[in-house]
Amino acid sequence: MALLENKVAFVTGAARGQGRNHAVRFAQQGADIIAFDLCASVSDDVGYPPSTPEDLAETARLVRAEGRDILTVVGDVRELAALQAAVDAGVERFGRLDVVVANAGISTWNRFWEMPEEQWITMIDINLNGVWRTLSASVPAMIQGGRGGSIIVVSSAAGIKAGPGASHYTSAKHGLVGLTKTAAIELGEFGIRVNSVHPGAVDTPMGQDANVGRLLARHPRYVDSYKWPLAGLNKCSVDDVTDAVLYLASDRARAITGSQMVLDLGITTI
Repeated sequence: MALLENKVAFVTGAARGQGRNHAVRFAQQGADIIAFDLCASVSDDVGYPPSTPEDLAETARLVRAEGRDILTVVGDVRELAALQAAVDAGVERFGRLDVVVANAGISTWNRFWEMPEEQWITMIDINLNGVWRTLSASVPAMIQGGRGGSIIVVSSAAGIKAGPGASHYTSAKHGLVGLTKTAAIELGEFGIRVNSVHPGAVDTPMGQDANVGRLLARHPRYVDSYKWPLAGLNKCSVDDVTDAVLYLASDRARAITGSQMVLDLGITTI
């Protein structure tokens, strides 16, 4: 039997990259998908192209090609009402909600004392508050379903180890660890598991941000904080991350909650 047979998963940031890969791989394992993405730019500080409505449509095509259904919603994780509407529409369509992957996020770069307040606030509101909103919108439906479930919070290696030039990102991703652990305690009585995953560099548009190279060129000492001991790889693939997310979503991880799964090529060990 497929790992997620007849289950329903809500995936944010699903238009491309990790989110798309999670949605398609979940469909391969028997899940229907509620796919949520802004499909637009959020800030001029972001150094890579935004996702588009066409990207989200391609995610839908790929999920349907696997024989599963998908509901796509364009919305902003900075708006609780938009997330709630997506969950409500998904539960009305599919009749249940079993898995949540809080994946939506951005990456920008600057030293903390040189960072405009807007850059800091935008990062925290998307990467931390947006995950809180995602979980807040989703959990009541999971509890009401009475079947338990699994929530996977996509943090980062920066949620385990600080990185220069990214204090706002590091703060948000560290905050997700606290949210994950607290949610795991509070949702345990309902059979809902909550875990976080912590990728390092991943081969996605975000992982190809040209602003990283510019920052390191200006501050070469920072390079030492972005080295890893594992030879032969310089980035994780999206499948590397999805393998972990799929495992945590499935009943194979039924004994795991409140944990942090690190996929960082060893960067947090040095």
